[in-house]
Amino acid sequence: MNRHDKDREVDAGPQVAAAAAQTPSANRVAEPSRYFAEEVLSDGGSIVIRAIHSDDGQRLLEHFKHLSPESVYFRFMGPKRTLGEAELKRLTDLDFRDRVGLAATLRNGGEERIIGVGRYVRGKDPIRAEIAFAVLDEYQGRGIGTLLLEHLSRIAHAAGTVEFEANVLGDNRRMLEVFAQSGFKVRRSFESGVVHVYLPTEETPDLLRASQARERAATARSIARLLCPRSVAVVGASQDQSKIGGAILATLRRGGFTGPIYPINPGSDEVQGLRSFSSVSAVGAPIDLAVIVVPPERVEATIVECANVGVKGVVVITSGFAEIGDAGRSVERRLVELVRGSGMRMVGPNCMGILNTDPAISLNATFAPGVPPPGNVGMFSESGALGIVALDYARRRNLGLSSFISAGNRADVSPNDMLAYWAGDPRTAVIVLYLEGFGNPRKFARIAPAVARNKPIVAIKAGRSAAGTRAAMSHSAALANLDVAVEALFEQAGVIRTNTFEEMFDVVTLLSTAPLLEGARIGVVTNAGGPGILFADACEARGLELPKFADETIARLRASLPSRAGFANPIDMTASASPDDYEHTIAEVGADPNVDALAVIYVPPMVTRPVEIAAAVARGAGHLPNAKPLLAVFLTSDAAPAQLHTGPRGAIPSYSFPENAALALAAANRYAKWRRRPRGEVLALGEFEASAIRSVVDRVLALGETQGWLAPNDLAVVLGAVGIDVAVAHECSAEDAPAAAERLGFPVVAKVIAPGVLHKSDVGGVIIGLKSCAEVATAVGSLRHRMIAIGANLEGVLLQREVSGGIEALVGVTTDPTFGSLIVCGTGGVTAEVYKDVAFRLHPVTDVDASEMLAGLRLSRLLDGYRGAPPGDREALKSVICKVSALVEVVPELAELDLNPVRVLAPGRGAIVLDARMRVARPRTR
Repeated sequence: MNRHDKDREVDAGPQVAAAAAQTPSANRVAEPSRYFAEEVLSDGGSIVIRAIHSDDGQRLLEHFKHLSPESVYFRFMGPKRTLGEAELKRLTDLDFRDRVGLAATLRNGGEERIIGVGRYVRGKDPIRAEIAFAVLDEYQGRGIGTLLLEHLSRIAHAAGTVEFEANVLGDNRRMLEVFAQSGFKVRRSFESGVVHVYLPTEETPDLLRASQARERAATARSIARLLCPRSVAVVGASQDQSKIGGAILATLRRGGFTGPIYPINPGSDEVQGLRSFSSVSAVGAPIDLAVIVVPPERVEATIVECANVGVKGVVVITSGFAEIGDAGRSVERRLVELVRGSGMRMVGPNCMGILNTDPAISLNATFAPGVPPPGNVGMFSESGALGIVALDYARRRNLGLSSFISAGNRADVSPNDMLAYWAGDPRTAVIVLYLEGFGNPRKFARIAPAVARNKPIVAIKAGRSAAGTRAAMSHSAALANLDVAVEALFEQAGVIRTNTFEEMFDVVTLLSTAPLLEGARIGVVTNAGGPGILFADACEARGLELPKFADETIARLRASLPSRAGFANPIDMTASASPDDYEHTIAEVGADPNVDALAVIYVPPMVTRPVEIAAAVARGAGHLPNAKPLLAVFLTSDAAPAQLHTGPRGAIPSYSFPENAALALAAANRYAKWRRRPRGEVLALGEFEASAIRSVVDRVLALGETQGWLAPNDLAVVLGAVGIDVAVAHECSAEDAPAAAERLGFPVVAKVIAPGVLHKSDVGGVIIGLKSCAEVATAVGSLRHRMIAIGANLEGVLLQREVSGGIEALVGVTTDPTFGSLIVCGTGGVTAEVYKDVAFRLHPVTDVDASEMLAGLRLSRLLDGYRGAPPGDREALKSVICKVSALVEVVPELAELDLNPVRVLAPGRGAIVLDARMRVARPRTR
């Protein structure tokens, strides 16, 4: 488990406690026997951080014995020869509230070894605790102390400890540096050679940023250990290249791997001309990477052997693990714990290998029959079969790759890990992801936007079917499904989503070879009118514009092209267009101030040769400003001539059909707009408001139920604290309703309060337009009879002052088990699920997100005043969305929220909630 969040889709098992310890509530403190987390160190190695157990006495004693005298002196503020029985008991007798201890461990020779210890003890003041650390000398400087501090601070904060304090000898520079560089707000005082250090346990934004930056850097180094090995062993290497073990060994050799290759085959002394070894341990030389191609029952023992000899990473090609069921999943989990606990990383199992085209490495540890040339595209594929297809298709399109990972079951190395690596890889300019699931979408949502600000991410996410739609009680939940969450995630993160492999390659071809679009205005040059029209139609359908050229451009083109040419946009040079016509027209249109990008379309007539036109296009591209992309469409059954890529610009993206080119341009334009957009701000509630909300939610959850809908009065308090306006209402008995309505003021709306009745309108539980006490009394009688008819009990009546006019909207929250909280807004009212005019975003939502949500809805036209109708207060509705997001931050237990309808009044008059329901649920552990 990552210290912030899980990254793999596995059973939480013993890791649940680590997640629980992150929640700031005293009743969610982790049990010591269950605290467990996998971590990556600053040099890319990995360790396990776990609770110290009652049987760790001997391990702690061994840890002490391997500390240098200087480290012992610094830890115990003086010389010390051993740990006595009483001290060992004190170190292992923990309650995980007042006395907490964590161990950083590594497996060595099959045995678990403690390499670092961190602990805190609370004294009489329960909000303060003293902390201390001890890391073996040979492991110091790798970030272990900082990781222990982060884990201890979250545990302490969850248990109500506000501040840590530590006494550090003044010459203990390493420990002082750990505190100084941790990201915590450190206070210091100095007395008699001892530095007294104080730091709060609360996770501040600055601390979180520092922690995440450390994590990304460490993760990138751990992936580099896989992709940049100095030596490779193929365990299960075969003489027969038709077998996977033989194919991988052959591709490693053909690819020109720059380091030694060690075939491991106990049945032969030589494999494919290389000396073979009976086992990994028999090699007798350092091995950075082991590619494992052995039967599944031998994989675990092979990894143990790799760990024992210090292998830094493994690629498990073998299948037969999580993909076959629970038994395989259990074994796979053991593999991960073994790998991470031994300082390694793992790709797979059930994968097709990894590739790094860097000439300094030349690593092709795959069994793909052909590979693309070196280039600037990093590719991740969950599917091995589709990975083979992707490599072959990239090769045929001459799309160069920087590196490639086939993750298979993605037991360890994940898309998030690869994003962290590719973000800082100078050879990677474009990132491609084929995803079948999400291990940790919240972490993806953290990493992807930061990466996408500099490098485009193109993704295919398999699984768009409606089968993921959950049965739900609220409109917000019923309108959501898994693909809605994926779409929301990609929208916020700036990820370019494509639907097919062909579409993906079309987009990547443009992004990897052309500058980023600065606008949506496309100039078109062609020698045939029909393809130009198809391209124009495809552009308009995707939000691109074919602008009118400047008069000066038209004048120069009239002087050089025949009179029968078409001088609108597209420029139709006619079928007789020569190479010189192409070169000159490209230069003129590309220089037009109204054009942001240029598309050149060629249909091969009898009078010109494609190779000549391709060379002319390449020359013409050299006349364009560097900031303007150019792409070509060669409508032939053959690939575009190689001459297209020989000009000053190098490779020019080319397409077989106009629609493909338009789609790629539209995707690139959306991405460019996302990069230019402001990042926005997330609304945060004040302490007073948050405290008021928590008092209500904690009381509801304390009733002992696993979930509960808030009563109308409780919900009114919550919404009022958030700052969301709700129509004035009063809850009363059926008998008191007429008098209560008179005090409230007419006209009023009467709504039933009945157990199990959530959608009141569906059962006739809402009566509007009541203008007198008599009408209220009659309405109450009708409501009672309607409830009897459906077998419900009328417990009371909610009277609400009627709000007239305005536009009905919906704002709400639903919770996806994978993606967490989703904020929804759209057209409201009783027909919300009929029109399904909704937009979703993952929590948290910024003000920019809220604006984009509204802009993408049909509701937006109503807010603007459709066909002369009164407009609505767009800013007020946007504010409601942001306040709902702020509510989720304070109430992570919020399972469903429906504000429907939200009556959006005239601009400047606000938005008022007319009906609301909210459900809170305790977090479930597996």
